[in-house]
Amino acid sequence: MRRLFGPLAALLVSAVAAHALTLHFAPAVIMDRAMAALAERGVALHAFTRPQRVTPQSQQVVRSSPDLYYALCRYDLGAEGSRLTVMMGAWPDYQSLAFFDAQTDNFATLRGTGRAVSVRLLPPGSTPAAGAIVSPSARGVILIRRLAPDAARFAAAVRAGEADACRLETVSG
Repeated sequence: MRRLFGPLAALLVSAVAAHALTLHFAPAVIMDRAMAALAERGVALHAFTRPQRVTPQSQQVVRSSPDLYYALCRYDLGAEGSRLTVMMGAWPDYQSLAFFDAQTDNFATLRGTGRAVSVRLLPPGSTPAAGAIVSPSARGVILIRRLAPDAARFAAAVRAGEADACRLETVSG
């Protein structure tokens, strides 16, 4: 029995270390691949991309809800003095503005049912300011969801999406 203790302990330590490393590094790898896939699909950097209606044929990774309008904006706040101004136009039904960092974490979600929402996204390490959110990473994705359960509501959501904005700004000093 004593001869087995050493190898079993080494195996257990190795398994725990491999598990911990996977949990630590997997989200960044997943987000890097997602950001590259979004870029290949034409999702703009610092601009919301007008979505197509979700169908089983349009799904590549995750089964999105066919009842929702989705608009995406990739962002990169790595340049000195950069920040993002994000605006979500008014919509009478459910809508949300969700922010995801480079680790795939949803670090902020704002609801805007019946009203427009405007917020400034600041780079990591920034001092929080009124009406602003500090991103935990320089890169990430912003997602707008609007309830649009049929073709007519989806068309209306597309029109409402014309008021959406995701603009990079650079401030000096």
